[in-house]
Amino acid sequence: MGTQRHMFVSSQTVIFLTLLFAFANCLACIQAGSFPQPGNHHRAPKRFGSFLLDKNSPAIQTRGGSIFVEHEQISNSTTTFHRHDTLVPPQNNETTAFRYSANVEEIVPCKKGLKILFLSADTGGGHRASAESLANQFLKQFPGSEYDLVDVWTPTMVYPYHTLVPSYKYLSAHPQRWKALYYLSNTRWYEKLTNVHSTVTCYDKIKKQLEEYDPDVVVSVHPTMNYLPEKIIREISKARNKYVPFFTVVTDFGSGHCTWFQGTVDKMYVASERIKSLAKRRGAKVQDDNLVMTGLPIRDDFARLAENMNGRTTEQGKTFRKEVKAQLGLDPEKKVVLVMGGGEGVGSLSMIAEQLYLKLRSEGVDATICVVCGRNEKTRVELETKDWEATFARVDQLHKSRKNRRQFGLSKILRKGRRRIKSHTNKSYMNSRVMSSNTGSSTIQRHGKVNVVGLGFVSNMADYMVASDVLVSKAGPGTIAEAASVGLPVMITSFLPGQEAGNVNIVLDGGFGAFERNPQKIAEKVSFWLQNDSVLDEMSLRSEAVGNPHAASDIVRDIGQITMDILEQNERNR
Repeated sequence: MGTQRHMFVSSQTVIFLTLLFAFANCLACIQAGSFPQPGNHHRAPKRFGSFLLDKNSPAIQTRGGSIFVEHEQISNSTTTFHRHDTLVPPQNNETTAFRYSANVEEIVPCKKGLKILFLSADTGGGHRASAESLANQFLKQFPGSEYDLVDVWTPTMVYPYHTLVPSYKYLSAHPQRWKALYYLSNTRWYEKLTNVHSTVTCYDKIKKQLEEYDPDVVVSVHPTMNYLPEKIIREISKARNKYVPFFTVVTDFGSGHCTWFQGTVDKMYVASERIKSLAKRRGAKVQDDNLVMTGLPIRDDFARLAENMNGRTTEQGKTFRKEVKAQLGLDPEKKVVLVMGGGEGVGSLSMIAEQLYLKLRSEGVDATICVVCGRNEKTRVELETKDWEATFARVDQLHKSRKNRRQFGLSKILRKGRRRIKSHTNKSYMNSRVMSSNTGSSTIQRHGKVNVVGLGFVSNMADYMVASDVLVSKAGPGTIAEAASVGLPVMITSFLPGQEAGNVNIVLDGGFGAFERNPQKIAEKVSFWLQNDSVLDEMSLRSEAVGNPHAASDIVRDIGQITMDILEQNERNR
């Protein structure tokens, strides 16, 4: 009887929480003006594991100890890395658990490698990029290590958690709808409701997944992977009589969702003082000594190039940047503007590139505009095939005709107003204005030599950022962290409401960039920067002060040492 009552009460609780949770999501959709589209959700994956694969996203498949990535073959005595240009999609919409294992150049001598479990989800590329940058450092500093990237929510088949990835893709394409849901969910009552609901509905399913792994350490790089996964990891560890440390690496730069700061993690790594203060205000259950500001983990290429450059404003840095420009096939004597729109190549790239071209050309600035289009092949081809000279000539002629009309209108007004002034005096005044205007314009008649380069996916982004003088981009945290690591000034063109809003403040408060939505104003400010080397140098120094190219290495060294100490303690306790 007691068991039946317990089951009955549990069922009522689940139904009540599910309805309440659904109501909260519907409220967010009503505020945003739309409801999620069921047809956009992927089918449930059949295997426990990690990220959903699709034809448009890069993936790594493990085959017989080899790792398949793109464009290059690297080998050593134990492992071969083959790079392929095409992606083999999964069959029947299955997910694949990726396991990476390699013996690479030894940096820190260790007795053994580590087994690392990364918890994340493909809601934007930044979480995966951070996990991979950390994983590569584990492989370097702890040879023989292996790791898994796991999304625990998608396989649960519990609404709304299994729709996490497709829902994010849909809502991020509609910023105002995303804004409504973000700010509704970024509240304590919603946080508590989600924790209770997810525990009741997903606990057993997630536990079954995590029991498939036997990690030495767990690292969360996603805000939804902290409360319940950490709770389950603790229970599994206790049952196995093996303490497994749990770390959170916050991959947001200027602002973050409340779910980042849940649970009782062993240590939390943040990218800025803003996030550190936010974590304390949100009540993160971490001691001050274990709340560490390290910077955002980025690819190791940035650290290597930052060391070789030794400061963008130094003579060594200027010489090195010219060498990098030449290696990329760019004119070393020209200024370089790097325009980015994310993996999908969004953000009015064509319009921004055109306004930059027209402004730089008209003001006599010699420059190369590199536009990273990502998957947007249509935009890349358009930029590469466009007759830029004809576009400039057409716009220049239009400006001249408008200027002549304004001068003619002014002359007509002056003629009507002459009552006491003699006719020849007024005419000579107008002639002198026109001659003066023509003389002034002749001093800036030289047009800049500007060329536009359309790029697809860029695997050597660090090289392009080192070669560039200004970055024009949306406010992605990883992009800003990468730019700051090599002292690159930033012009922000857009941001996703919520977690990216604080990234704008990072740039503005740091004094190494500006924020403009209008393409013409973007071009005006960038042109001004490029014509004032002292302004660029000052912004570069401020950018370098914010960046930390060694963040991934620092985080992994700390996590690795703590984990090794815990492993030794576990052995003594057996």
